[in-house]
Parts: sequence; structure tokens; C-alpha cells
Amino acid sequence: MKFLSLFKKTEKTGSDSTIGSEELMAGTGGPAGDEDIETALSLHPSWELPQEQEYVFRFLANELETLKPNQISLSGIDIDVEPATGEFLVKAFFRSSLDQTITVGEVELMLMDEDGKTLGSQQFDLSELGEIAPRSARPWVFVFTKDNLFVEEPPKENWKLAFNVQSMVPHKLELEESWETSLPAEQKAALEEVVGNLPKLKPREVNIAGFQVGKQEDGSIAASVFIRNGHSKQINIEKLPLELIDATGEVVASGSFDIGSLPVSANTTKPWTFVYPIEMVSKEEPDFSRWTIRVPQQNA
Repeated sequence: MKFLSLFKKTEKTGSDSTIGSEELMAGTGGPAGDEDIETALSLHPSWELPQEQEYVFRFLANELETLKPNQISLSGIDIDVEPATGEFLVKAFFRSSLDQTITVGEVELMLMDEDGKTLGSQQFDLSELGEIAPRSARPWVFVFTKDNLFVEEPPKENWKLAFNVQSMVPHKLELEESWETSLPAEQKAALEEVVGNLPKLKPREVNIAGFQVGKQEDGSIAASVFIRNGHSKQINIEKLPLELIDATGEVVASGSFDIGSLPVSANTTKPWTFVYPIEMVSKEEPDFSRWTIRVPQQNA
């Protein structure tokens, strides 16, 4: 690993963030227990270390606090900044008190200061760490790119690297109460199937996908859409400008909708219907054999 030379200091500036293993990996939970479990240093099998570098790792690992049974923890060591890119090189131990070998997949990690403020968040594929042995601590460098950071300078001390367990929850359909009570079970099941087949969202991506459109008797147009939230936190939609495009690429209707407050929970898709009154409609005979709905692009 190209960052091995970064591990030179024997003083930790970060703190620990610990969760129950069942929050991250299904089927790993068990009795909590009061046993204090020490975690032994576990180096990635591809690493070849000089003796003085291994000494630093062992010293840091020996200073770690004990864990309780069935816990997974991130223990912050320190943070360097890559001068050329502004990336934060966050050094930490990935620790497991389980009695079994584990491999972890993709999960969002959050860099937080001592007051709990999020300084950065990014998706990581933790399978790159390899198999984590029972009751072990594996050192690693988590590279936060500049576009995933909310600050220019890293915290000096008492920071932590934390799992965003909400990012592990499968994306699902969320219905407003009015939809929940009015839709029959088969329509709910159909919506869930459609949502399950939509392209996967990128972390923190929010988009809108149309699924039903039709002209009403009074000349207005009703467009039903999915509001898709890839954030690990709830978002609230209050005002939304939308333009409706038909198969010819022409704008059929456009306008701004004042919703009030429409919450969309973390990692969910919520269906909603927008009705364009006739004064917002600009094309009398639209071709809805194909169509799209989008937030209009701002003119430069």
C-alpha cells in the first residue's frame, strides 16, 4: 500500500467510533456480554514492512481500548493532507471483536469533529481491507477526496471516523400517508417492483423519474414522478420548478410547484403527482409516447 510511509507517529489524535456488528453485517450479532476483548494487530497480507514501521503499528495497536463482544470499531490515528489534491488521508484501525473472520463491503464513512459535526462523508469499498481476522485491528488509510469534504483543514484532535449504517439499508419505496391509505395493495406492490428496477443512485444523488403522465379533461396535465433520495439523511422538498418534455424534445409544460414541505426519508423513493394547470401548458397536442420531466437548466 503506497501510504504505508505515512504511519510514522506513535501519538493518536483521533478517537473511537464503535457499533454492534449486526448494524453493519447481518447474522453477526450475538449476546453483548461484559467481557473486555483486546484486538491484536493484523496487517494486510500484501504489506511488506520494515521492522521500524511494524514497531509503530504494534505500539499504536497496544494502546487501543478494549472492545465488548460482537463489536466493530474505527479507531482514528491521525490525518494528513495531500498537498497536490487537498485530499484528507485519514489513518485508522478497523477493529473487530468477533470470534469469526469477516469481510465487509461498501459503506459510507463520515469524518466528524469532537462536537459531532460532519466534516466529510464518502463511500468506501471495505472489501479492499481483505479478510479481518477474529479479535483483530487492521490499520488502513481512508482517502477522502476534496469533493467529499466540507472543510479545508482537518481537525487537530478528538475527531472520529464513523460508520453511516443508514447507507447500508436497502433503498425502498416510501409513500405519503394519502397514498398509503388510498392505493390498493396490488398498486403498492407494482410501485415497489418499479422502484426496485430503477438504476441505483450514487451516494447523495437526488433525482426525479417520471412514470405516468396524462392530459386531463380541463386541459391540465398530471405527471406522476418518483422523487429519489440517495442521501443518508432525510431531505425536504418545498418548492420545485419542473418542465415536461415530450417525445419530440419540445417543452410541453413548465412551472414552479410550491409543495409546502414534502419529506423524503433517507435512501427512499417517494411517488408524487404534479398537476400543470392549463396556463402552464405550452403545447396543445403533446406526444407522450416518450417523455421526461426535469428541473430546468439555469441559463449561464
